[in-house]
Amino acid sequence: MPITGTPMKHLAFILTLFLSNLIPNTVSAADLSRSEVIQLLKNASKAKPANLRRNDLKGVDLSKLDFRNADLWGADLRGADLSQSNLSDLVLDLTVMTGINLSGADLSRVSIFGVSMMRSNLSNVNFSDSRVIANLDNSNMSNANLANVRWGADMKNQPMGLMRVSLNKVNLTNANLQNADLGRATLRFANLTDANLSNAILISAELGAANFTDANVSHVDFTAAKLADSNFTNATLTGANFHKIQGLDSARGLKNNKTKSASMFD
Repeated sequence: MPITGTPMKHLAFILTLFLSNLIPNTVSAADLSRSEVIQLLKNASKAKPANLRRNDLKGVDLSKLDFRNADLWGADLRGADLSQSNLSDLVLDLTVMTGINLSGADLSRVSIFGVSMMRSNLSNVNFSDSRVIANLDNSNMSNANLANVRWGADMKNQPMGLMRVSLNKVNLTNANLQNADLGRATLRFANLTDANLSNAILISAELGAANFTDANVSHVDFTAAKLADSNFTNATLTGANFHKIQGLDSARGLKNNKTKSASMFD
């Protein structure tokens, strides 16, 4: 469900969720048990989705469930186990997902806005064709499918200041980021070893100390990106655009790269 109300109300709600992640979880019972959630899902339909809206589901085992007929908008899913669950096509705006386990889950085509997913297990997750503006710092996204994602900042819609995806210190080894839009994203110290980023957009992205060892960055647009101390050892650079780069002199693995001549530098 889309966010309604004034920009200041949106900001207040987002700040409330952000601050809630700074407070340690207290021991409290979730609103629903696994069996109760299963029963709600069993009786749900597209016309009448299971109402899990703003429910407290912290720490609940929700693995291997089909949530496609559920409303999870604003739910508290901190520490919950949704591994191998199907959440495709859902609107998960303003949910709270710090420390969540979504390993092997299907989140293709989801919308996630104003969300914390820090320190989460997102290995082997399918995020293809999704739209995400969230904080995923320190998460494990190894072997994830991020093909065709639209995670870049929308510069035409920034009423509350720059809202962008944060992937600092994220493990993206062997991830698929083909055609991914990560414009203005932050990926400082991100591990992209063996990742496939062919045709991705990283315009104005912050990539300081990011590791692209053995990655495929062919035809990636790095225009105006910050690459200080990044590592491109054995990366495939064919067709990549390194225009107006900041920190290029300290980037490693570029000088003697065999495919450097087939990329664009200025």
